Amino acid sequence: MALPNEDWKTEDADALLDAIVTLESREEASLFLRDLCTRRELEEMSQRWRIVRLLNQGIPYREIAADVGTSTATITRINQWLHHGMGGYSAMLDKHAAG
Repeated sequence: MALPNEDWKTEDADALLDAIVTLESREEASLFLRDLCTRRELEEMSQRWRIVRLLNQGIPYREIAADVGTSTATITRINQWLHHGMGGYSAMLDKHAAG
């Protein structure tokens, strides 16, 4: 039985993850994600990643909301995943800080 946070993992999701981890450049990732996602989906994912980075810098919610153009409720949800999620945000922040 899958864990509650892993119920999205399917054979198709695994195939997508396998494709993502084989991307070798920003250009390759750009081309793949642009074909895979709608423009709005890409904008939303980019916005979430920006919010994560701002939260990691200690920027207050209201300042992030004004800067990014989103609600503090959205920022709260992202912050919950940052601190109590699966660790993906933290791992990527660490990876980029080290690189």
